[in-house]
Amino acid sequence: MKLNITTKIVIGFVLGVIIGQILHSSMDAEQAASIANKFQILSKVFLKLIKMIVGPLVFCTLAVGVAKLGDFTVVGRIGIKTLLYFYFATILSLIVGLLVVNVTRPGEVQQWPRPAAGTDTGVTGKSMKTVEDFILHIFPDSFFKALSENEILQIVVFSLFFGIALGAVGEHGKKLIKAIESLSEVVFKIVGYVMQLAPFAVLGAMTGVVAMKGLEILISYAYLMVCFFGGLLFFIFGVLWAICLVMKIPYLKLLAHVKDSMILTFSTASSEASLPQQITALEKFGCSQRIIGFVLPLGYSFNLDGSMMYMTFATGFIAQAYGIPLSIEQQIAMLLTLMITS
Repeated sequence: MKLNITTKIVIGFVLGVIIGQILHSSMDAEQAASIANKFQILSKVFLKLIKMIVGPLVFCTLAVGVAKLGDFTVVGRIGIKTLLYFYFATILSLIVGLLVVNVTRPGEVQQWPRPAAGTDTGVTGKSMKTVEDFILHIFPDSFFKALSENEILQIVVFSLFFGIALGAVGEHGKKLIKAIESLSEVVFKIVGYVMQLAPFAVLGAMTGVVAMKGLEILISYAYLMVCFFGGLLFFIFGVLWAICLVMKIPYLKLLAHVKDSMILTFSTASSEASLPQQITALEKFGCSQRIIGFVLPLGYSFNLDGSMMYMTFATGFIAQAYGIPLSIEQQIAMLLTLMITS
């Protein structure tokens, strides 16, 4: 019986946990860390290969998608709707994170002692970017530099300009559109080859983590993980289901198409790893290739619901663990700050 990629990834995940725990329990910390680093080479190679193809993939899909939309006003209209949804979903995720941490109160299980005033935390702050720095960072100095550094937002900006210009030149641009579509087929073929390594990458990642930390760290933070993953599940099966219901999207059918990429993202802790799979899955679901090529790359820069939910959840958890009560006003201020910085 031929196993599908999901089954292989799950097997890799389970084997990684088992091998990692065997190494952790049978070796001293130094030996386990040394072997763990060797296993993690598998996941590091896989993620490097994924990053290698994400830039060209985003460019091909987005440039062709925008060029086929043709009219700049259509691009603008879809872009505005997309960003409005992204902000709406981000706000919901922030609120869900805040509600979950207040209801479940996982930090109270830990009860950490407060450090003395002036204690060195070992955390080095980064200088805040000004609005000018942020705006200038969006626009690439060079498209090839953006590709080499995997700056997705800069690649998106160049691809938008390129796609609009490509659609504006009419007949002359059609040959180039076909050429880029052919290039995207080659990139997707490479994706197929790379995805065969996903189970080994998951095995390497899990073996490395468990070998160094052991299952004990998972047990000690079990309640925290249960609470947060419960919040994520509520967001996926509650909030997103409600959105799909309002928009008349067959939610369960959509979930069936994207489940493989969700498992891959969870196992490798990298959303980039699942981008190629997401594109293929949404095409099979019936979404327009033009819309996928335009919206999905933007989402990887602007729509980080899970990360935003974690921000409010983790902040509340740390405050609870140190016994620092946060007033309603402070929590609202935190939520608004995160909403702006997201």
